[in-house]
Amino acid sequence: MKPRFHCTTAIAAHGPMALPSGAARHVQVLRMQPGDALTLFDGSGGEYAATVERMGRSEVTVQVGAHALIEREAPRAVHLAIGMPANERMDWLVEKATELGVASIQPLMTAHGVLRLAGERADKKRAHWQAIAIAACEQCGRNRVPLIHPVRALAGWIESPPIDDAERFVLSLADGARSLRDIREGVPGAGLRGACVLSGPEGGLNAAEERDATVRGFAPLTLGPRVLRAETAALAALALLANR
Repeated sequence: MKPRFHCTTAIAAHGPMALPSGAARHVQVLRMQPGDALTLFDGSGGEYAATVERMGRSEVTVQVGAHALIEREAPRAVHLAIGMPANERMDWLVEKATELGVASIQPLMTAHGVLRLAGERADKKRAHWQAIAIAACEQCGRNRVPLIHPVRALAGWIESPPIDDAERFVLSLADGARSLRDIREGVPGAGLRGACVLSGPEGGLNAAEERDATVRGFAPLTLGPRVLRAETAALAALALLANR
């Protein structure tokens, strides 16, 4: 696969273009030279063939070719609402969820979560995670970058409908939780809409949080008898739902 670069500015086919600073630095780090082929995408859909035209000290100019209507999205849009795991596990989760085709990620602060973010620190973390999602798209071939929403407290987020016209699930170890097959049994058209999955941090959601979710239409979903890490559970649910 040719090197792929995300552009923060709109791309126009069949013409010269100065790459945005981030993409230009990436091209320079790879030591690309005039005449080298690359692929560009701006997140609006599809991708563009391009060729390096000029390498400056801080600028890179390319000649943009044709636009290809290529999409590598999952068959079904799945949105993850995640009680943020600690340390670097959230970074890893964002990267892998992007590779698996997540449509968007909502980072949440929950009762059992140890990661607390607000103000400038929350903004920096969000920008960091969005950059991870962009890099994952460059690597895996996606042309649409999943949106990383601003960090919110679960109590406030759950008050408003998260995703319109989407099935809602909350990952649960409670006795009343059912498998996806059991939940959908006898439901006409199940699986045709998008999905929103609420997943807890280390230690899961507490009883009150699960109760609030079910009251607002989130079906308790079990992934099986084993206790999974927070990041593993979210990714397993994403992989399960994105293709069904």
